[in-house]
Amino acid sequence: MQPESAPQPFDSVHRAATVKRETRETKVTLELDLDGSGRATVATGLGFFDHMLELLAAQGLFDLTIEAQGDLHTGGHHTVEDVGICLGSALSEAVGDKRGITRYGSMLLPMDEALVMVALDLSGRPYFAYDGGPVGENIAGFSAGLVAEFFRSVANNARLTLHVRVLSGGDAHHTIEAVFKGVGRALRQAVSLDPRAQGIPSTKGVL
Repeated sequence: MQPESAPQPFDSVHRAATVKRETRETKVTLELDLDGSGRATVATGLGFFDHMLELLAAQGLFDLTIEAQGDLHTGGHHTVEDVGICLGSALSEAVGDKRGITRYGSMLLPMDEALVMVALDLSGRPYFAYDGGPVGENIAGFSAGLVAEFFRSVANNARLTLHVRVLSGGDAHHTIEAVFKGVGRALRQAVSLDPRAQGIPSTKGVL
């Protein structure tokens, strides 16, 4: 009988993933490296959305490359939703069996008059709650209501529990920026490797 191979040390595991998705409405290619330096190259056709994704990567210290083509003549919904699906799927693949990760992440993030609370758990149970975020506003062709659609898609496909609560706000741009930065920071914490961890961070032995 061959002996079982020892688990790879954390510093030798490359936690990255590439996801492609093509439908009648969109075509998305996304590359994610959890152990990057915050570099992002993003082109979705929605300039404000691109900027928010760049901020998420910078705060999460992820390397992120996204190229998306969508039916923007009908609005940004399909593009934003499918980028969220791809990001969630890539996150799930890159984090693997979650051995050694911190698992939980949270952030209380200010952006001038805006204050946002983010809490998440890489639980394996998809759930998304969003309270107090702007709706009905348009920023450079991006509908504020799409923020919830994006993070719902991420949570469902990464199979994580994500709570976002806007505690105070005013300017929609500031509020949405605080949300993306806060989620990036919380994800950075949750996927970080805990040097004291001996396995999967659950008494069930699986996440």
